[in-house]
Amino acid sequence: MRDKTQRVKLATPRQDGSLSLERCIGQRRSVRSFRDQALTKDELGQLLWAAQGLTGSDGGRAVPSAGALYPLELYAAARNVTSLAAGVYHYQVSSHELLLTTSGHDPKALIHAALGQDWIAGAPACICIAAIFERTTAKYGERGRGYAYMEAGHAAENVMLQAVALGLATTMVGAFSDAEVERVLRLRPKDVPLCLIPVGRP
Repeated sequence: MRDKTQRVKLATPRQDGSLSLERCIGQRRSVRSFRDQALTKDELGQLLWAAQGLTGSDGGRAVPSAGALYPLELYAAARNVTSLAAGVYHYQVSSHELLLTTSGHDPKALIHAALGQDWIAGAPACICIAAIFERTTAKYGERGRGYAYMEAGHAAENVMLQAVALGLATTMVGAFSDAEVERVLRLRPKDVPLCLIPVGRP
């Protein structure tokens, strides 16, 4: 069911760390096997901030966006995250909160949506980057769709580098049924899924 009342406040994002950007780039690898250990709510919040979080008082975000139109929307399917009930959450950028949209999470349904990639079920959380294309096409026409894809790539790479900095691992998943991902994650009508990013401990 869709529950628009439950909000979860996330910890203030970290602005520094012990691992250099160069080291994160060098250590980043696509990982498809995860230990059976939970993520923390703070780790999930940090990953979401890295993808779309506010980084300035002017409303600027962690990744560049054509015309500062910000077409991306982030969802997190949480299976095993400490201090967070299992479910699907919509990241609220302006308040750095999670909004519970669906209680409970069925990893098998996500496997089906991802065309049988059963390793996804081993991840304690899976981030979905979606886009509302109309935010960019209203200004740039059909070329705006390409700008949204570019922005999704920026956001996904930020997530993967932030994962390395946190001692976590992930990879990009692009093979899935749009319709099934929309159904399983209960995306809003205009949200189009662009990629899935399972994340866990290597």
